[in-house]
Amino acid sequence: MADNDNAGTAEAGKVDDRKRIRSEIEFPYADLESAVEIAQTIHTKAGSSCELEELAAWMGQTATGGTFRTRIGAARMFGLIETGQGRVTLTQPGRDVLDNSGGERAARIAAFLNVELFRVMYDQYKGNALPPPPAIERQMEQLGVSPRQKERARQTFMKSAQYAGFIDASSGRFVKPGIAAREEQQHEKPDDSKKRNSGNDGNEPPDLHPFVQGLLKELPKAGTQWPEAQRKLWLDTAASIFKMIYKDAPVGTEGLPWPSEMKK
Repeated sequence: MADNDNAGTAEAGKVDDRKRIRSEIEFPYADLESAVEIAQTIHTKAGSSCELEELAAWMGQTATGGTFRTRIGAARMFGLIETGQGRVTLTQPGRDVLDNSGGERAARIAAFLNVELFRVMYDQYKGNALPPPPAIERQMEQLGVSPRQKERARQTFMKSAQYAGFIDASSGRFVKPGIAAREEQQHEKPDDSKKRNSGNDGNEPPDLHPFVQGLLKELPKAGTQWPEAQRKLWLDTAASIFKMIYKDAPVGTEGLPWPSEMKK
């Protein structure tokens, strides 16, 4: 009886492991731009429908390869294609996303929000700056993404959001493209603009990029425990953000004063 009990426990453990590996919320393993390329290839080579093997050959891949299957799955999840009986067919959203007369912008927005994980993330963060990568991954894990897949989910989420125009270039906010600035301001408190200009709200300096502000919010309080692995992750994240928002200094100027010192 003891052997049977142990066998049952081992089997239950395997089931739990599979649950931890499998995500409970849908997301694509390839980004939106990659999915649009699939739609563009179908449209250019075949019009609206073709064999999966034909499409793979046009893209320099094999129909049974992992990369091709991943991209097909993503394009289907974004709502751009349908597959069946060995064929792939453009949907109406798939045609709209290729519309160069202006309709492609709305189609990209719709495709992005067609993904369950991305739609939930938008509902939670819309109008605000997205937090640093570690915080995004923690949130995705809470929403049902497997711990082993959270980095991949974050990467496709960020690339797709940028491609669809959800990251506002001027403010860094996560907003649906086309929302006028005055519409966003209606949701702000009357003294919000004064706080941004004065910097007297007790938080970050007003001229910091939103990504940097989010990074600083991830810092634990002085005196608390902070494992070395987490410190290294924070520093790596900071380096990536700085590389994205700051330009390199021209060669030969490394020894010159900092811009803030030159203003004095």
